[in-house]
Amino acid sequence: MSDSQDKPSAAPSTPPADRPVAEQLSEVQRRAVSELLRVSPVADELARRFREAGYRLALVGGSVRDALLGRLGNDLDFTTDARPEDVLRIVRPWADAVWEVGIAFGTVGIKKSDFVLEVTTYRSEVYDRTSRKPEVSYGDTIEEDLVRRDFTVNAMAVALPEKQFVDPHGGLEDLAARRLRTPGTPESSFSDDPLRMMRAARFAAQLDFDLAPEVVTAMTQMADRIEIVSAERVRDELNKLLLGRWPRKGLRLLVDTGLAARVLPELPALRLERDEHHRHKDVYEHSLTVLDQAIDLEDDGPDLTLRLAALLHDIGKPKTRRFEKDGRVSFHHHEVVGAKMAKKRLTALKYPSEMIKDVSRLVELHLRFHGYGTGEWTDSAVRRYVRDAGPLLERLHKLTRSDCTTRNKRKAQALSRAYDGLEERIARLKEQEELDAIRPDLDGNDIMRELGIKPGPAVGRAYKHLLELRLEHGPLGHDAAVAELRKWWAAQQQG
Repeated sequence: MSDSQDKPSAAPSTPPADRPVAEQLSEVQRRAVSELLRVSPVADELARRFREAGYRLALVGGSVRDALLGRLGNDLDFTTDARPEDVLRIVRPWADAVWEVGIAFGTVGIKKSDFVLEVTTYRSEVYDRTSRKPEVSYGDTIEEDLVRRDFTVNAMAVALPEKQFVDPHGGLEDLAARRLRTPGTPESSFSDDPLRMMRAARFAAQLDFDLAPEVVTAMTQMADRIEIVSAERVRDELNKLLLGRWPRKGLRLLVDTGLAARVLPELPALRLERDEHHRHKDVYEHSLTVLDQAIDLEDDGPDLTLRLAALLHDIGKPKTRRFEKDGRVSFHHHEVVGAKMAKKRLTALKYPSEMIKDVSRLVELHLRFHGYGTGEWTDSAVRRYVRDAGPLLERLHKLTRSDCTTRNKRKAQALSRAYDGLEERIARLKEQEELDAIRPDLDGNDIMRELGIKPGPAVGRAYKHLLELRLEHGPLGHDAAVAELRKWWAAQQQG
């Protein structure tokens, strides 16, 4: 559960890495004491119940890490030597609610007051090389449990209720140094659960941590092991990475180690492509910059749909690259090709259908603004832009603005002014015409009544004709719309 309590967009308050380690350790320990005192009542109460039943309980993993970072929430992770059936017996009389969704993996969920708790039996997870699911076996000591965890910063515990700090692998020092290491060898850790390789990149993106050299080496050598992990688990880690405060850092790790070639191959493919303006940076660098700039424009916290669209907006360029006679490189219709590629990749990663539709639509529309030029669009063109974007309009605004990475300040300012002008025109038309709900002046019932026809294809054709008139000329009013409808119908009858 430590994963779910991460605060992806919040910058961690780890001490600067250039301060003396002893001073950094002192600071994180003070922070942890404050955090643990806040959750002590519920944690100690639960621990006493376990002790009275003859078992041990400890706060563990991400909860301890977040306490040390000063960002512990109300979702707490515990580990125990009690088996799941014993955990259920202990917590049921005490908890407000209990759930057993994770019990096959030794985890019992608990709701108590404002806290959501997970208690997991000491365990060891091991993949066999042909399986997508971990095999679970239980351990007898907390040391056994901690050594099987992904990274040293997540392999710390606080034994309760005595509050004894347990850190057999130097996690506290690694946390102070903002460094990711594995408790055992990284090869053994990643062999046990290959998803940990993606988790390493995710923690880099969330916490701005650096990976120990041996961890990067193992990820590079074992990248093919990620292929036994289910698409759903890969997708969830990728989401957490993208929603982190520094996704560029995590994405670079995925690309540089070869993991991206297996889970998101469209991203490393961009490294080989130069964009049409011959910038010094390739399309890969451009895409990461667009992602950074899109994040800067977010209003209400991380927006996964926008971030995915920013990252994938140019993935159609490799397939559409052409070398022109004048020496330029073109990528005609890369937005259309890219939209299809985005749909295919996100479908393979088991994203929800609505998100797939929205991301691929944003990719398809991301160049539409560049037809606006110096503002010569007609009102009908502006209406069509709004109609085609639909509920994605605000995201399209942000994506389009983010897509400007030129170093030419004059050009960047001109593009910004042009988009300011487009947004102002949209705002004016919205005030005049209820632009968010563009539809004909007559609905289907009106059309059938005026023409004296029954439901059928003709009604749909008439509706489409009136919608085109609405987009071209704005609101017609009822009488004018009826006149246009009858004029169209007469032409249809003659044809």
